[in-house]
Amino acid sequence: MQTARSYFKYWPLYLMLLPTTIILIVNNYIPMFGLLIAFKNVNYTDGIFGSPWAGFKNFEFLFRTNDAWIITRNTLLYNIVFITMNIVIGVSLAMLLNELRGKVLHKIYQSAMFFPFFLSMVVVSYLVYAFLNSENGYMNASVFRWFGWEPADWYADPKYWPFILPLVNIWKSIGYYMVYFVAAMVTFNSEYYEAAVIDGASKWQQAIRITLPQLTPLIVILTLLQIGRIFYADFGLFYQVPLNAGAIYETTNVIDTYVYRTFITMGDVGMSSAAGFYQSFVGFVLVFLSNYIVRKINKDNALF
Repeated sequence: MQTARSYFKYWPLYLMLLPTTIILIVNNYIPMFGLLIAFKNVNYTDGIFGSPWAGFKNFEFLFRTNDAWIITRNTLLYNIVFITMNIVIGVSLAMLLNELRGKVLHKIYQSAMFFPFFLSMVVVSYLVYAFLNSENGYMNASVFRWFGWEPADWYADPKYWPFILPLVNIWKSIGYYMVYFVAAMVTFNSEYYEAAVIDGASKWQQAIRITLPQLTPLIVILTLLQIGRIFYADFGLFYQVPLNAGAIYETTNVIDTYVYRTFITMGDVGMSSAAGFYQSFVGFVLVFLSNYIVRKINKDNALF
């Protein structure tokens, strides 16, 4: 009876919570029934529930292909590089930005770094093409010519793309991650820094001994969230930016682009769903394992 009264007492709060709960259920939980498709041999005549079961047959196309090792290696290694660069460079730039005393310069630099985040990958792909076009691109026509080097065929040689893709990714996304760290540093107590200055601490010592320890919980949370999507790839980055050039698939093909090309060729929605299920399951397990390790090291920094 007491519990019912307490619920009734806070009914305006529950009413405010209702729209968000409905959106969460509709967008995040009801679509989970689509996981059935991964285990079905779907035909559109019988529908999803009427189609015959396929067991794990839809998963075989991921693991029994000659490209399985390449797409798994590329997806994992690229994401590890992206996570590391986003955190290390994001924290470093946020610390430098935080040292600026002029508010106008602070806003200009932050806006300049955040702007690429709003560009679509189609626009980014043409910007990259303007740099790397084999005949008239800026690199071949200006930089390489100035140094007297032979022009490079960027879209025909896979060895360049393990460097190009991380550079494009960091240019586009670093402003987004930097905002997190700048926002966190605004809340830090200035008395810590004033005491450090009185004690004669340098800027480097203040960054290492004061700023970085306070940023650690945020760094851990962002890293865990990115680990959860370590088997996902930015489709636009790996499909649009290399212009879907077949000659460089060795270093640009990832799980998402492989599934897309397979779906375009075969039109089998079951295989695409199986790949999505595999990515989600591995990400789910990795988040739990990573959080478990973090909890063992420092319980306060764990996500849950």
